[in-house]
Amino acid sequence: MARYIFITGGVVSSLGKGLASAALGALLQARGFSVRLRKLDPYLNVDPGTMSPFEHGEVFVTDDGAETDLDLGHYERFTGVPARMTDSVSSGRIYSNVLEKERRGDYLGKTIQVVPHVTNEIKDFLAIGEDEVDFMLCEIGGTVGDIEGLPFFEAIRQFSHDQPRGQCIFMHLTLLPYLAASGELKTKPTQHSVKELQSIGIAPDILVCRSEHPIPEKEREKIALFCNVRKEAVVAAYDLKSIYEAPLAYHREGLDQAVLDAFQISPAPRPDLSIWQDVADRIHNTDGAVSIAIVGKYTQLEDAYKSIKEALTHGGMANRVKVNVEWVDAEVFDLEDPAQHLEGFHAILVPGGFGERGTEGKIKAAQFARERKIPYMGICLGMQLAVIEAARNVAGIKTAGSEEFDHEADVRRFEPVIYHLKEWVQGNEKVKRKVTDDKGGTMRLGAYDAILKEGSRVAEIYGSTSIEERHRHRYEVDTKYREKLEECGLDFSGMSPDGRLPEIVEWADHPWFIGVQFHPELKSKPFAPHPLFSDFVRAAVETSRLV
Repeated sequence: MARYIFITGGVVSSLGKGLASAALGALLQARGFSVRLRKLDPYLNVDPGTMSPFEHGEVFVTDDGAETDLDLGHYERFTGVPARMTDSVSSGRIYSNVLEKERRGDYLGKTIQVVPHVTNEIKDFLAIGEDEVDFMLCEIGGTVGDIEGLPFFEAIRQFSHDQPRGQCIFMHLTLLPYLAASGELKTKPTQHSVKELQSIGIAPDILVCRSEHPIPEKEREKIALFCNVRKEAVVAAYDLKSIYEAPLAYHREGLDQAVLDAFQISPAPRPDLSIWQDVADRIHNTDGAVSIAIVGKYTQLEDAYKSIKEALTHGGMANRVKVNVEWVDAEVFDLEDPAQHLEGFHAILVPGGFGERGTEGKIKAAQFARERKIPYMGICLGMQLAVIEAARNVAGIKTAGSEEFDHEADVRRFEPVIYHLKEWVQGNEKVKRKVTDDKGGTMRLGAYDAILKEGSRVAEIYGSTSIEERHRHRYEVDTKYREKLEECGLDFSGMSPDGRLPEIVEWADHPWFIGVQFHPELKSKPFAPHPLFSDFVRAAVETSRLV
């Protein structure tokens, strides 16, 4: 049976619970334990799939097709454990499940209440796969005291009492603000946060305190005394230059040892931190730098492209270079020449997205990269727009467009090079979709196989002609335009196993121009960079040497 670690937060949001959870998972792995990480979010959306990137950042997709919180990306990047549909749940999903059971009559006519019905649903979720790993790390979104989070806090309180003694511990993240006027760290917000947690029946075993300044011994003792934890269990969390320093930083502060002590695991296995030492070395000891432009429509919030930015960092590690990412708003190109904004970059990446806004600017970015021989990576919509650019400017299909933007227009006004995906094969079943279907969870989601063309650039990069990657999209490139586009030099170098769905396109006569329908960034890790991003950054390095 797994030991449970519940991670909560207080004082303010965005303290880094997800990063702390991921780093702790990596440290426990370094000591030889198996782990799984989970996220429980209090919002009422069933999942983040239909939430605006400006609201919630990126949507992370699992192999089994779940649309989840971006923290699951942190979990995977730090532990290498593929997340599953059962590793993410929201209040919306919990309440939806409870109401479905009530409608079916599963509760035999009883009055449905938060306690016990909602809390029992949460506890059932927590227990999934409890015999598979040594440690289950469960992060509760939001902060203690939030109204919407109360059912989750009550559920984990009950869950800890249902388990054998010593099977569950609580780790609480707080903030130690620094007052410059008096030159001191203030512990009172942490004390109040712990008091709030204790008022609902949860006593933290470990406190992780975010601070911009070193925590004096006197303040550690004060926190331990008034929060009723051991002094050794007061762990400092300082700001870092790179998130990938977190495992080593938390180890130096004794977080993993504090966790093992709380579980009374003795003697503690010695950690092997060689992987993270190598990662740190690649971050701090580089042989140069490259500049890469991300031309997107959600550039005001970097978390909207979190996994892409991290995958580029991983590609930099693989090549021992620093990757300087600059965000370029695609809408700027609607009125201005892209050259003045893209000159000087060593590579251009156009990510995924939804809706028509900014698409013409992304098409111009693809054209600029193609004509100037600048390395280009198009992901999902970025691939589709590169195909539209090729159709318009190379193949002579001047009215090439996408049903995503033009499905309400007269079809005679444009050529739908990109069409709404109506059916595909998932496992042994055929999936069908209509344009009018609900938006949530109706895309082609999760891991699918692709077959790569022998001798193609992508086959060389992957070192294989058979791959599996994660998808999240509703529209596809129409293969009826394939022959005409390939005659112009745009090679369809990756296809679905049945040959019906284009997965990868590349310009054979270009130094590096690849568009992929899937999301390779979701599988990249600092200790195992995705091959596409590694080679993309390598191409950027080659370009930088020519400038």
